[in-house]
Amino acid sequence: MTSTVAQSRVDSPIVTNRFVDNVYDRLSHVYDMIFGLALQPGRMAALQRMRIDTDANILEVGVGTGLNAPLYPRHCCVTGIDISRAMLKKAHERITKRRIPHVRLVKMDAARLTFADNSFDIVYAPYTISVVPDPVQVAREMRRVCKPGGQVIFLNHFRSPDALIAGLERAASPFTVHVGFRLDLELSTLLAGADLTPTSIHPTNFPPIWQLVICHKDAS
Repeated sequence: MTSTVAQSRVDSPIVTNRFVDNVYDRLSHVYDMIFGLALQPGRMAALQRMRIDTDANILEVGVGTGLNAPLYPRHCCVTGIDISRAMLKKAHERITKRRIPHVRLVKMDAARLTFADNSFDIVYAPYTISVVPDPVQVAREMRRVCKPGGQVIFLNHFRSPDALIAGLERAASPFTVHVGFRLDLELSTLLAGADLTPTSIHPTNFPPIWQLVICHKDAS
């Protein structure tokens, strides 16, 4: 398991919580312009494929500027966490302006969630898991706080199975982390390290190099 975790980390030692916080503090003013409309199809697809029952309790890991907040039906309760105060400020402005009372915001480290085991019906990480310093640890925490039978969902870019493209992604990752994401995260490594099995994987966005990965926590 130790080797799996090691493989999940970006090689560069600069990727720490403080580094990520600083990157997204800088990006907060332009995040919606850069990553908003272009990645919206994936957000829409994720919400359409979620099984959101009445009074469902949802955790969004990496709420960012709150772009997903208006998409959630009002019959659920959503907790959005993020490590960046600047991003959370933008999210607060959005949910206040749009009057979205069923979404609350909390500053929190995704690798050390303060919620109890089995707290949420759905735990969802949109464009987040390739940002954090330790993706496997975050995925484990997501699984921990998900209720048995609940959904653990990742919307993200994962390393290509094509050897040539994967090599380019690995080479570019030390640079792309400076604009908020990595390209070399391998899906199979992430899922194995967190003891998760996907029930569906759907390509999304254009070009379709992002994937919507839906897992269900074992109810046993």
